Amino acid sequence: MPLSQLIILALIQGITEFLPISSSGHLILLPGLTGMQDQGQVIDVAVHVGTLFAVVLYFWSDVRVGLAGIPRMLTGKIDTPGSKLAFLLAVATVPVILVGLILNLTGLSDMLRSIAVIGWTMLIFGVVLWWADQKGPVEKTEADWTLKDAIKLGLWQAVALIPGTSRSGITITGARQMGYKRHDAAKISMLMSIPTIFASGVLLGAEVIGTADAQAARDGAIAAGFAFVSALLALTLMMRLLRSVSFTPYVIYRVVLGVILLVIAYS
Repeated sequence: MPLSQLIILALIQGITEFLPISSSGHLILLPGLTGMQDQGQVIDVAVHVGTLFAVVLYFWSDVRVGLAGIPRMLTGKIDTPGSKLAFLLAVATVPVILVGLILNLTGLSDMLRSIAVIGWTMLIFGVVLWWADQKGPVEKTEADWTLKDAIKLGLWQAVALIPGTSRSGITITGARQMGYKRHDAAKISMLMSIPTIFASGVLLGAEVIGTADAQAARDGAIAAGFAFVSALLALTLMMRLLRSVSFTPYVIYRVVLGVILLVIAYS
């Protein structure tokens, strides 16, 4: 694959993975609108690994606490900050794994990969994000995250399997609707992305083991590196801006792109 396309794919994945504008939607649109060849599963795995390392590095202090709490969680003791975090993240990940398996086994995942679907989800869930951000109460912090909220956010996250919805966008929407402050809603969403991206990477990786050659491995390493850098920069910028800026700029982008895509799809 040409180096220029690898860089473009990695930058798109890295920048859009954590912004509420849908990375999967943009990756599907790229070959559909530009005529570029489909990147294939090897590159998909690589860019996911790159973004995974970025979010783990950015939230390492929280990740370390959660990892330390896993052994205690596995014994059924949810009585420390680490075991609680690990438990809630595990609960929030179950729905997206189950729904993802159903979509893959039934073939519905491929049927949803269309410009029209992405256009509608960009538009509709962009408006929903704006409504939740502007009308939702502002009273909870990450420390108030409960089992009930984890289940709800897990269900919201499963909706993101529809291309164009945005995993980060829909979980931030859910968290804002529940009353979490902007920065805390985004942080919970980003922490939820870690087991989700990991599970997705394992699933895709299992499918490409034994099919990747040296050239594919080289392309994957390049894509992962660029995805890591761009994701880390995008994540850092968004988390800083959320202390003073709302989600409205992302909503405007989603609505404009959604309208453009619908015009293309139905013209």
